[in-house]
Amino acid sequence: MRLEDYWGVGPKTSERLRETLGEEAAVDAIESADVRALTDAGITRGRATRILRRANDEAGMDTLATRDTRDVYDDLLELASEYALTRHAADRIRVLTPLSDPGAAESRLDDVDAARAAWTGLDDEGREAVVAAFEAYDAAEGSERAAVDAALALREAGLDGTAFDALGAVDPDALREAADALSYVTAEGVAQGADERLDDLRARLADARNLENDAFDVLERVRETGVRDLADFRRAFADYVDRETRLSRSAIEEVAPEDAHDAADFVSTALRALVDDLERRAADREREIEDDLRASVADAREDVDRILAAVDDVALDLSLARFAAAHDLVRPALGGDCLAVEGARNPFLSDPDPVDYAVGDHDLSPPPGDRVTVLTGANSGGKTTLLETCCAVALLAAMGLPVPADRAAVGSFGAIVFHRRHASFNAGVLESTLKSIVPPLTDDGRTLMLVDEFEAITEPGRAADLLNGLVDLTVDRGALGVYVTHLADDLSPLPDTARIDGIFAQGLTADLDLRVDYQPRFGTVGKSTPEFIVSRLVANAGGRRERQGFERLAAAVGEEAVQRTLADAWEE
Repeated sequence: MRLEDYWGVGPKTSERLRETLGEEAAVDAIESADVRALTDAGITRGRATRILRRANDEAGMDTLATRDTRDVYDDLLELASEYALTRHAADRIRVLTPLSDPGAAESRLDDVDAARAAWTGLDDEGREAVVAAFEAYDAAEGSERAAVDAALALREAGLDGTAFDALGAVDPDALREAADALSYVTAEGVAQGADERLDDLRARLADARNLENDAFDVLERVRETGVRDLADFRRAFADYVDRETRLSRSAIEEVAPEDAHDAADFVSTALRALVDDLERRAADREREIEDDLRASVADAREDVDRILAAVDDVALDLSLARFAAAHDLVRPALGGDCLAVEGARNPFLSDPDPVDYAVGDHDLSPPPGDRVTVLTGANSGGKTTLLETCCAVALLAAMGLPVPADRAAVGSFGAIVFHRRHASFNAGVLESTLKSIVPPLTDDGRTLMLVDEFEAITEPGRAADLLNGLVDLTVDRGALGVYVTHLADDLSPLPDTARIDGIFAQGLTADLDLRVDYQPRFGTVGKSTPEFIVSRLVANAGGRRERQGFERLAAAVGEEAVQRTLADAWEE
């Protein structure tokens, strides 16, 4: 493909990539989702992420059918990236997409399962060693030596070929030799410390260059010793060099000119010859040592190349494993025509209440068979949170990642429509909402509808009519859906494959917080129970007049119920 064929790569971006990476390398970077390569080339991280998401699986990205769905997607990847072991792993997590190929999703789940077993199988010391190995690799910005060092450290920490074939398939002794060689072979040549003789030659060369740069001072100092003729000067010069530097008398005598015109000519000619001789000898020795070092690397080249390709993949898999372990995620059963969860938890809450819920045909505990549910119940009862949880489960499963539940069964969806409640009450919001959520229902492929409180964007009577129409359309199109509303009593009879569920408030706690049973009751209309809210307002009133106002509301909703609620709360 040409660079311009990729989504988001226009003329300016493609020109920059060609100038910095070259066409072939830039295409490879996009195909391999290498955020680091694109950002190093001057592309902003956000733009690089968007380009790579589309390049990774454009059809999968089309699953994100609404802005709210995309927000949950972004939040999930940001949450997962917090467990990344390297910056590159975090970048790669952020470009994960829903996968249009079910086989690819199963394959990624296999990788995460294996990595999680390896990670949780380590003791605390082993995990600390793994984290330290990747920190060092990250600090070295993914160099060959750093990759080899990381691979050796990971093996020593207890990660072998059971989960990561590349780590188990290498010769560790050959890798250690290659690591030593790689530490000395640099773009500038052989580094200091590789060979004592080379280091000595370089030190003497530095002395010779310093003498050559200070030739006039050398000349004057030798003259100050009281030399009488050129022969005497030659001997005094050799003594001075031998005494003041790491250069030997013999080295000077070997290169000293025999036919110098005077002392100044002798010094300049001798020092130039000495520098030339040492440069030649140091270069010869460096080539010899570099050949030996590269031979050591060549002996392990196959293993080195395997490690270079594997270390970033291991970092990604272990990062996702840490995310899965930290949030107690489980592998979902993929396929079928359902979204069903047992013990599902909202991944964005610190201490969520688990719930069971489902739409479609499945073998889990919630009622199977209903393609659409209308979810009713108390204000602040967790209805929107349940929608968000269902969206998160569907998205994680689509990306081939484990989900926050005890058990889950998730089908494949061509579009996931999540729409939160919006407070604006105008025709523009209603129109934009309908334009956002209806078209995915009319496209090919199965759609998951998760829609919150239509009554927030139009008058209740019309909202009930629209909701009836959406439920009918969802069933007709073979989609699955969960619709949240307070208008259950205003709905026309629902299709046979739809049901009404309810979430119930149970009163107030001693701290006057709303006590809710977050587990929906299937086939039962939930109640908003405003008396609980009014009871709290009465109890928290800031003054006599304010209290009297709320007591008037209590009489309207049922003063006896309010008093009973307060009494129950204070008894706790």
